[in-house]
Order: sequence, then C-alpha cells, then structure tokens
Amino acid sequence: MPTATHEPGKPVAPSPPPPAPEPLPEISIEPTVIEEPEPPPQQETIGHAVVHGLEDAGRPAYRFLEILGGHLVLIARALSWLPRRPLRGRNYLDAAVYIGYGSLPIVLLVGAFTGMVMSLQLVNAFGQFGLKSVAGGATGKAIALELAPVLTSLMLAGRAGAGIAAEIGTMRISEQLDALEAMAVNPTQYLVLPRIIAGMFVAPILALLFFVIAMGGAYFIAVIVMNVDQGSWIANLRDIVTIRDVWQGVIKSVFFGFMIALVGCYQGFHASGGGRGVGIATTRAVVIASVTTLVMDYFLSDVLLAIMPTVRARL
Repeated sequence: MPTATHEPGKPVAPSPPPPAPEPLPEISIEPTVIEEPEPPPQQETIGHAVVHGLEDAGRPAYRFLEILGGHLVLIARALSWLPRRPLRGRNYLDAAVYIGYGSLPIVLLVGAFTGMVMSLQLVNAFGQFGLKSVAGGATGKAIALELAPVLTSLMLAGRAGAGIAAEIGTMRISEQLDALEAMAVNPTQYLVLPRIIAGMFVAPILALLFFVIAMGGAYFIAVIVMNVDQGSWIANLRDIVTIRDVWQGVIKSVFFGFMIALVGCYQGFHASGGGRGVGIATTRAVVIASVTTLVMDYFLSDVLLAIMPTVRARL
C-alpha cells in the first residue's frame, strides 16, 4: 500500500475538516386533551319559565323600591346632621344663591309670559259670555294654586337640579368625595344638607315672585291691550283669589324644592362611569324631579284642599 511521502521544499496540504454531525430530529410532545362530553341541553320547564317571567315583570318595581329606599336613607342621613356642629353657614348661603338667585331670571321670564298667555286665552273664552272681567280672578286662581309652584319647580329641576347632580357627580368620579372623607369631613353634611335646606327656603320665594310677575303680565294684556275694565278685573281678582290659594302654592313649593335638591344630590352621589355617567345622572335628575313634581302636585292638592278649602267665588 503506497504511503504519502513528504518531499522537501513542497508545502504540506492541509487535511480536510471532519464532517459536521447531523442534527438530531426534534421531537415535539403535544399534550393530550381529553374532551369531556357536553352535557345534554336541559329543557326549561313551565315552572322555571313562570318564575323567570315574574322576575322580569317585577324588576321595574324592585328597582323603584330600591331607588325610593335610597332617597329615604339619604334624607335620614342628611337630617341627622342638622343639629350637629360645625354648621358651616357659608355653605347654606352659597347653595341658596345658586338655587335661588341663579334661577331668578328664567323663573321671572316664564312667569311673565305664562300670565300673559293665560290672560289672553281666558279673556277670549269668557268674552263669549260677556264675562271678560272674570278672567282676572280665573287667571289668579290658576296661577296661585297650580302654575306658580309647578312651573317654578320644573324650572328649578331643569337648572338647579341638573347643576347639583353634575357638580356632585363630577366630585364622585374625580374622588373628591373620598378626599373629603379622608379629611374627616362628612360629604352628606357638607354637600347634601345645605342644598336641601336652601331648596326648601328658596322655592317658595321664587313661586311668590312667579305669581306677582305673572299677574302683572295678565293685567297688562287684559286691561291695557284688550281694554277690559280695570275696576271689574281687579274686583273679581280680589273676590276669587284668596290668601289660602297663595298659601297652598307656597306649601307645595316647600315640598317641591326639598324634592328637587334631594333628587339632584342622590343622582350625583351615585354617578359612575366617567363623563358619560355624569351625563346620565344629570338626565335622570331632571326627569325624576319633573315627573315627581307632577305626581306630588296631585296628592298635595288633594290634601291641602281638604285642610284649607278655597272660598267659593262671588260673581
């Protein structure tokens, strides 16, 4: 067998590298999934269907009772802080200015045009029977008993109630209420109680101003524009409208102002979900306060007419 010999003067050729080892095949182990058999679908019985139907039908009533109970609890918590210190009189004054003075322009504007349109319609209606002068008493009766307290309440619900809900709702989502509690300040005493008390005192004043400006507008349309006899118009107004009618409107306004502030505070305290939640709370405050005003008006009218019956008109 010939062997390679190295000749002197020639370079030695390098030996070739050894071949690379072949990679081992990858072995993947997949976990075995044992599929459980699906349970057979259960057929709903008639009894379950009836129970579910009753639950769906009773859910609105349950929600109503839940909201009503929440309002009652908030009232109890707020009034329990009334005799306690600190009183914080500045909060009451600020709330009265916001609810009362801030709502004064819209209340007076609505009152003036309400009296004007009522006088216009009633003078034309009674004029068919030759009783134009009776329009003054009829206008005053309707405004004192119903229109002044109810329309004032609706204006407060649209402005003050919505503002209260938006303000407290913003404080809720921005955690300012939690900061008050961390500083040992009760939010119910600091925010709710001043607004409730201010609403009770301010709403009757606004209702009285509504009545005065509305009767001024009614006088202007009836006597100056439509040439109704001034003496007869005023005489019928004095005969038909009594002080009890005005007092009934004032008493209604106390309840309406209390309710508007309470609903606004409750919706603000329970706002959630960021800016959209504040908007929803504001809308609910206006709607609930407006509807509650009309519902309460019927029951208050029934009770007050039984306690303070109005004097029969002398034509």
